[in-house]
Amino acid sequence: MQFTPKVVTGCLVAMGIFAATPVMAHEAGDWLVKVGVTSVMPKSNNGTVGQGLVPKGIGLDVNSNMQPSFSLTYMATKNVGIELLAATPFSHKIYGDAPDLGGDLGKIGKTKHLPPTLSVQWHFLPDSDVQPYVGVGLNYTKFFDTKPQGALKDLGFKKLKLEDSWGLAAQVGVDIRLSERWFMNADLRYIDIDSKVKLDGQRIGTAKIDPWVATVGVGYRF
Repeated sequence: MQFTPKVVTGCLVAMGIFAATPVMAHEAGDWLVKVGVTSVMPKSNNGTVGQGLVPKGIGLDVNSNMQPSFSLTYMATKNVGIELLAATPFSHKIYGDAPDLGGDLGKIGKTKHLPPTLSVQWHFLPDSDVQPYVGVGLNYTKFFDTKPQGALKDLGFKKLKLEDSWGLAAQVGVDIRLSERWFMNADLRYIDIDSKVKLDGQRIGTAKIDPWVATVGVGYRF
C-alpha cells in the first residue's frame, strides 16, 4: 500500500470519529514507544540544477520510499510530548528532465538518507480513547551513498553529492487506545528538506525535496 497525504488524512479523520470516553491514558512521565512504517513522499518538481551545464538546467524529480520506523515520546505533562522519529535508511531514485538535451533523461542518480526529527507535541484529549495531537519540530537529514547514474554517468561524471539539510517540521496525528498500555498511531508530517547539490565537487544548485512523511504503527505506553 502506498501512503499519500490524502490516505493518511482519511485515516486520521476515520480514527477521530470514534467516541472518546475517559480512560487511563497518557500521563506525565510516560514513555511511548511506537513501531510502524513510514513513507517519505517528496513533492513534485524538486528544483532545477545544472544551469552551468545546460542553459535551461536539469529539472529534478525524486521518488517516494517506505521503510520501517521507530519513535520514542516522553510525556513531559499530560498534554505535552517530546518525540524523536527514526527509521531505517530511505532510498530514493533521482530522475532528470533537460529541455536542451531532448527532455526526459530518465534516472540520473540515487541517494539514501536518514531523517531523524525531534518534535514537541500538544495532545488535546489526554484522558480519552482517541488522542489527537499536533506538533512542530526540527529535522536533520543525512544524505549518503549518493551516486550519478544513467545520463550523468554516461557523460563521465563520477561523483554526485547531496549535502545534509536542517529544516522545520510540522505534524498532525492521533493515538487510538487498544488496551491500558497498547495503542494504534497514525501521523502526517511536512518537512522542509533543501539540499545543495554537487557534481564532481562543483555546486550545481539545490534540490528542494520538501516531503510529506506519513507513518502508521502500533505503540506501547510505559
